[in-house]
Parts: sequence; C-alpha cells; structure tokens
Amino acid sequence: MAIRYPIVPNEITVHLGAPNEATRNITIPFIDYINNVASSELYPTWPDSSLRANIYTIISFAMNRLYNEWYPSKGYNFDITSSPQYDQNFILDREIYENISNIVEDIFNDYVVKQNQIQPYFTQYCDGRKTSCNGLSQWGTVSLANQGKTPLEILKYYYGNDTLIRYDAPVGNNVGAYPGYVNKLGSAGNPVQAIQRDLNRIRINYPAIPKIETALGAYNKETEDAVKKFQEIFNLPITGEVDKATWYKIKYIYTSVKKLSDLYSEGLSPQEATFLYKDEIKYGDTGIEVEYIHYFLNAIAFLDPDIPRLKTNSVFNDNTKTMLMAFQSKYGLPVTGIVTYTDWALLREVYSKLLKSYPSEYATFVNELYPDKFLSLGSSGNDVKRFQQFLLKICRYDKSIPGVRVNGIFDNLTEKSVKKLQQDYNFDINGIVGPLLWKKVVELSKR
Repeated sequence: MAIRYPIVPNEITVHLGAPNEATRNITIPFIDYINNVASSELYPTWPDSSLRANIYTIISFAMNRLYNEWYPSKGYNFDITSSPQYDQNFILDREIYENISNIVEDIFNDYVVKQNQIQPYFTQYCDGRKTSCNGLSQWGTVSLANQGKTPLEILKYYYGNDTLIRYDAPVGNNVGAYPGYVNKLGSAGNPVQAIQRDLNRIRINYPAIPKIETALGAYNKETEDAVKKFQEIFNLPITGEVDKATWYKIKYIYTSVKKLSDLYSEGLSPQEATFLYKDEIKYGDTGIEVEYIHYFLNAIAFLDPDIPRLKTNSVFNDNTKTMLMAFQSKYGLPVTGIVTYTDWALLREVYSKLLKSYPSEYATFVNELYPDKFLSLGSSGNDVKRFQQFLLKICRYDKSIPGVRVNGIFDNLTEKSVKKLQQDYNFDINGIVGPLLWKKVVELSKR
C-alpha cells in the first residue's frame, strides 16, 4: 500500500481567456507558468518574504486546480484559465522579472497544505486594495514582511496556524487521473479503489447510493450497484461501468462535497490517498504486490523464450529483477529493474493478450491460468465456471467447504466457499478471487 502524494507537473495547459471563451489553449512548462503569473501579479520591489509568500499561493492555487482536475471534471480540455476572474492573471509573452524568476526557480516545487491533509491547499487571495477576500491580501503581505515575518508566518496569518509548506515535492508528468479505459465488473487496481473511495464519501450527501463495504480495489457487484445509482442520480447512462464521462462526474461531485477547491475544505487525509499499488516496486520489496508481479511474469515466460523463467517467492530478488528487465527490454520500457504503474499496466496487458494466443497443445495449462480480472459476487461467464470446476474438486475431499454449483454465476454459495478458503489459507476474507487465490485453488484442486 502506498500514499499517493501530489506531484508538481512538468507542464500545465492554460486556456487563454475565460472558461467558455472561444480561444486557444497553450501547454507550457509549469515553472514558466508560475514565473508569468508572479510577474503579472506581483511587484519585483516587494520584500523577499512577501514575494515568497505570494509565490507559494500562486503555486498552490495552480496545483489545486490540477490535482482536483477542476476543469477536466467540468468537460473542458485544459487545466486552468488565464483569467484572474476565475483563476490567476496570465499574460502571454510578458516580461519576467529576474528576482521573481530566481525565487520561482528556488521554490516552484513547494506548495501549501493544511495539517493532516495532502491536497494542495486552495490558496484564495486578492490584491488587498482594489478587491478584498477571506484569503491572503497581496499588499497586506508587504506590511507583514516589513514587520520581519517569514513567508510561512505570513501564510499562517491569513490561512491559519495549521498551514504548512510541503517542500521539494517530486516533479513529474502531468497525467490525468482518468486511467484511459473503462472500469467495470472484474477490473482491479488503483483507479477502482479511487472510484470506491469517492462514491463512499459522496453517499454521505447522497444516501441513496449504496455503501461499498469491500473497497479494496476490485470492481465487485457492490461497486457496480453504487455506480448505477450514481449514474441514475446524475442523469448519466445507467451502465454500471465507469467510462470517461462517469469518471469525471464522480470526480466533480467528490471535489464539490469535500470542498477540495475551497478555502474551507474538508481536505483529503493521507489515509484517503492510500492506494493498493505503490508508485514503485523494487529490489527488496515484499508482499502481495511482488507475488502478483511474479505470477504474471512467470506465466508470460512460460511461452516467451526472451524472458527467463526463474524461481520466485514473495520477495523482489535478483531473479525478479532479471525477469523484469528482460520484459522491459522486449516491450520498449525503460530497463530499470523497477516496477512503476506503467510497467504494471503493460505487464497485465501482455498477460491478457497471451491468454488469447496460447497454442492448442497448451490448452490444459491455459485453463489453469488466472483470467486477469477479479471475480466476486455477481460475476458470471466462462471464467467463473472454470473457477467453480476447480472449487468442486476441492469440495469433494474437503467437506468443510460449503459447496459450489458449477453454473458460471458467482452466487452466494460460491462466495461462502471462497471466504472459507481465504480463512483456511490466511488470505484477506473478502470473497474476492484474485490471481493468488486462483493459483491456490488450482493447486488444491490437484490433490
């Protein structure tokens, strides 16, 4: 499990006007955007502490817009506008002040947060002369700086004593939260876990949405039912699947009910941003994520001579690294020996394609392979039927298992049997069949 802290983006897409104005977008380096806004809104003659406090607010405001996907969730194809009426004052091709640029270079990957929250804080501000607001006064920071206050003390003066700065945040590609594919019954991973988290929070304001009790990153019947009710409430096609339109609607409503783009935000705690898969899995790591990687690598290596099939366990060791680097080399990934989310997604994609292309002489072996989708109550089809056939063989010698009907429907009886196996063999007792439980059931069926 890993906390997904916000990263500072390499780039930001700016709409040159108000949101609905028919004008163009430009994509520029994030640091150039901050330089431009700071030079458009601040006076280079202001004290250093004043400039730094203001630049922190400019960075954090932009980061809040990006992190909450404020405009994409409303159907726009940009991250922020150039209009100070809606966002911050961006003037295309304007002069950049040297001392402001030096400060931006120093702190562009720092942003404001609230204590026990991780999202970039919505640092509302105004100039303090022509306009006033509940947030920071830009001209007011000058007086505070002249009193000897530090940038953080200035920020706390306006935003409260629980205001903090996250220093030296990592910089990376600005990848939108939408994973680029439809999530539905059988899907798994961090996107599913995000859907489950968001819907469970939204239901506090919309109690007709059923609670997802098992929010573990596997798209089960509970999740499908919650998605259908959400789609019904917000006038979306009732499919039970999360496509791009449903994803961004969930994102918009979640941001709204938690007021993540508001001065008085409920906030996002580290626990709420803890996801199933780490950003990086590397040498020495242990646990279920490593076992998943081994399962998929070994299955691919069975037919692919370019990838060595080596002995593995639950530890990311030399054998893991050798197999992984061979996989990365063959499929055009950076050969790092480290599993990122990109590696994980491609690993599963290659595995899924291989399932459909195994030679007929390996039919028996293929029948034993995990179908690359989680099975749970409400699932149906040939994959469920295959699993039930393995389960039936276990039931014939282990009378403590409740039983199974081989009908291709993951019904209540199948779920009870799965939970009993999970209890007996120290799995999480959630009634969900993932690759490791599937592997265990296949092994047990051969006794």
